[in-house]
Amino acid sequence: MTPIALRPAPPAAAPARRALLAGAAGNFVEWYEFGVYGCFATVIAAHFFTPEPGGGAAGAGPLVATYASFALAFFFRPAGALLFGRLGDRIGRRPTLVLVIGLMTLATTLIGLLPTRATAGATAPWLLTLLRALQGLCAGGEFGGAVALMTEYAPPGRRGRYGAWQSFTVALGLLGGAGAAALAASLLPPAALNDWGWRLPFLAALPLGAAVLWVRAGLQEPPGPPPAGGAVPAGPPESAAPPGPPGGVAPPGPSRPLPAPAPPGTAGAVVLGIGRIMGWSAAGYTFLVVLPSYLQSTLGASFRDSLIATALANLGFAAAIVPAGMLSDRVGRRPVMLCGAITVTVSALPLLHLLRDPDGSAALRAAAVLGAGAAVGLLAGPGPAMLAEMFPARVRCTGLGMAYALTNAVFSGCAGLVITALTAATGDHDVPAYYAAGACALSAVALATLRGDDHLRPLR
Repeated sequence: MTPIALRPAPPAAAPARRALLAGAAGNFVEWYEFGVYGCFATVIAAHFFTPEPGGGAAGAGPLVATYASFALAFFFRPAGALLFGRLGDRIGRRPTLVLVIGLMTLATTLIGLLPTRATAGATAPWLLTLLRALQGLCAGGEFGGAVALMTEYAPPGRRGRYGAWQSFTVALGLLGGAGAAALAASLLPPAALNDWGWRLPFLAALPLGAAVLWVRAGLQEPPGPPPAGGAVPAGPPESAAPPGPPGGVAPPGPSRPLPAPAPPGTAGAVVLGIGRIMGWSAAGYTFLVVLPSYLQSTLGASFRDSLIATALANLGFAAAIVPAGMLSDRVGRRPVMLCGAITVTVSALPLLHLLRDPDGSAALRAAAVLGAGAAVGLLAGPGPAMLAEMFPARVRCTGLGMAYALTNAVFSGCAGLVITALTAATGDHDVPAYYAAGACALSAVALATLRGDDHLRPLR
């Protein structure tokens, strides 16, 4: 009798790739919307925050109001991180991530359908602010669940690479948002773009979100049922150290992960995590999101030129992220992230001076903006894995989500508001450089406390 051939078991990498795709795709949609909002901040200011219909956004007031709405979404992130983080730690990563992307897609699509102030009066800015708040809640839950999922499924020695895909899809989302805005600006006359064309990139989030929802609906939960306490197990074999030999503990070596050090409490880890990523948040939003409106309102650049500068910064950011994550798997998180923080600290002010120089070379300006984005990528690549390594599985979604959300609420969400308001009040065009460089200098101090071998230790 001919023996029946058994179907081979699927490779262990298949669930990891599915988890990576499910986590990364949602991040793309989320940050696509934030990129679109940043690029159209001046248009939104004119339609929603300018009292006189057609009055434009010439003054700083409407733009500050627009960025206040932008900041509000970030201040709802901690609440979302707590709410959806607890759900992710208790009922599982998959159902939580499905809920988050569904709500985010709904809110973004509705922004593209909102009546303006000319139509709905004072109700219009309140409706926009309400939808921004809903987006903030969803964004707060997205990061913790997605990063936990990706790093828990990462093969041994690849947490930095897998976590970097979260940041990489953030860069792709911002780049996609800037690209969609640039495409609309290129295809439509200025009057049509200002009247209704700005809505199209927001409405494009509907099919994008539907595709992500389909991917996440078929996602597998990390193996094993939740324990009695409700925590989701960490998943792959790397998440737990193998048992030691009878009668003792084997010394660290290639076949045995290093024992985990005594960690700080969850609250202490959240505070330390905030310190380590504050430079990433502040510099990222200064160079990648706030830049187009800053160049237009402060330096008098055209909408097209400001979008090109933003696209270049995001391109440099995206190009550096995954290589930085992979490098951190080899040499550690600390040296890679310290390099990024120090680079931004010393180069932020010269960058703005170069952009303001009327005699500066266009190629040199492009290279400088590209390099600024790459420096932020050195922080963003290893950042997700670094945060995941700070928290045990039972509170990983909540802990890393809270650290990221609180940091973004203070140092990212307020970036546009603080930079625009301080520049208008002081007349100092170097405010963005001071903001980014100061945050990165403080972040470098916190990053110096990282252990050099954290990347070699198993997830707790």
